[in-house]
Amino acid sequence: MRIETETDITILRQKAALLQRENDLLHARLQELSAQLDKATGRDSDSLQQELALLQDKLQRQTQTLFGKSSEKRRQPTATEAKPQRQPQPGHGPTPQPALPVVEQIHQLDEADKVCNACGGDLRPIKDQFEQADEVDVVERTFRIVRHKRQKYGCKCGGCIDTALGPPKLIEGGRYSVGFAVAVAIAKYQFHMPLHRQMVQMAGQGLVVSVATLWDQIAALATHLEASYKALRLHILRHKVVGADETRWPLLDGTGKTWWAWAVCASDGVWYRIAHSRAHTEALELLGDFSGTVMCDAYTGYDALVKVRKRDGTPLSLSHCWAHVRRKYFEAKDAHPEANAALDLIGQLYAIEAKAAACHPVGSDQWRAELLRLRQTESTEVLKKLWQWRAGLSVLPKSGLGRAVSYMDKIRPELQRFVHDVDVPLDNNGAERGMRGLALGRKNHYGSKSLRGTQVAALFYSLIETCKLVGVEPERYLRTAVLASIDNAGAVTLPHQLAEG
Repeated sequence: MRIETETDITILRQKAALLQRENDLLHARLQELSAQLDKATGRDSDSLQQELALLQDKLQRQTQTLFGKSSEKRRQPTATEAKPQRQPQPGHGPTPQPALPVVEQIHQLDEADKVCNACGGDLRPIKDQFEQADEVDVVERTFRIVRHKRQKYGCKCGGCIDTALGPPKLIEGGRYSVGFAVAVAIAKYQFHMPLHRQMVQMAGQGLVVSVATLWDQIAALATHLEASYKALRLHILRHKVVGADETRWPLLDGTGKTWWAWAVCASDGVWYRIAHSRAHTEALELLGDFSGTVMCDAYTGYDALVKVRKRDGTPLSLSHCWAHVRRKYFEAKDAHPEANAALDLIGQLYAIEAKAAACHPVGSDQWRAELLRLRQTESTEVLKKLWQWRAGLSVLPKSGLGRAVSYMDKIRPELQRFVHDVDVPLDNNGAERGMRGLALGRKNHYGSKSLRGTQVAALFYSLIETCKLVGVEPERYLRTAVLASIDNAGAVTLPHQLAEG
């Protein structure tokens, strides 16, 4: 372990040295251009000014890479205005553990210690008197073979023999229980543990099993859950507004190709589909005949989808994400301080949304009415100020600020759609959060090795991440849904049904 750590540190130092060297070169070029700019006149001055601005942007990005934080939070101004005094926080005690079973263990004195130090008499237990303290303990997971013996029955006449039913079987004639298969799927798709790592861990606990066997279990689970997976997509697409996003997903079949994981989400569910491309045709497969509003980023594939739908006569509109706009200005603010004005105004849009939530329960009729009123009055006024700021701004198109402004200009109508539709959120953060579990899985087991692997991954991530959204324990849900399907082939069980129960 020490050798690996030293190697990692050496690599990091080499990367830092390379970045610093590039930084130094940029500084030198910046000084050279500044000197030339002082002497230049006419059109040469414009071209040097543009290159100088681009180098300043690049230098700022390199500095951020070397020394900056990845967070997009802005530093709060150290103004002279009085800040509310925080109440002192009490020290934390033990965290309550209501879900854990309690096992009492009574400790007694050794026989030699049951002697009174004062008179030498015998010490006797005082009824119901204890000093009590709790500790959290761990019981090691174990595997066992359950030998099911199905009783046979016969009649005196010899004309009938019957046998008792056994447990539900995931695979006909299979050796592994439904609970075992569910545990493997949860470890891989909820806690992102590759099958090979599970195999090694199981071997340390006494179970000898192959990766192929573990894969067979989750593939069989997926077959039973297919109907529920398809029904989840239809449930999400019944919403008036959905979020959509996409991210890469490596297919580890030796070709080096990168596939794409597409997501469509609502407040109570997320559904994934892993496809071989990022073309608008894949967005069409994802959304089907959905006819509401899609909250997304400015990827051109969604614009192409709207054009296709327009030709087909199926209404579909896009609403774009203010968080993406904010990110562009945030990246430009260090090299272009004027970007802070846009950040302040975008921040006011979010503050107005929070004002409605502070008055009424989110989702209630009162909240919807108040939010619509605030959007059509206060949010509209903020947008007016933002467009006025934009109109008075002169930027170099290729600078960081220029790219941020161009991005906002291009999607201005879609950015304003939220004002008149209370169901449209300000951003697509819900879909991006929905991608988090899948991204963690990609980081830990690097993708899928086959087309079937991508399909199984999409299914389990969809069901497990939806369970999290609706407050249902994923392991409990998978076990319930699979047993229902074994009992009645094609049965649909959505996480929402367990949440309601």
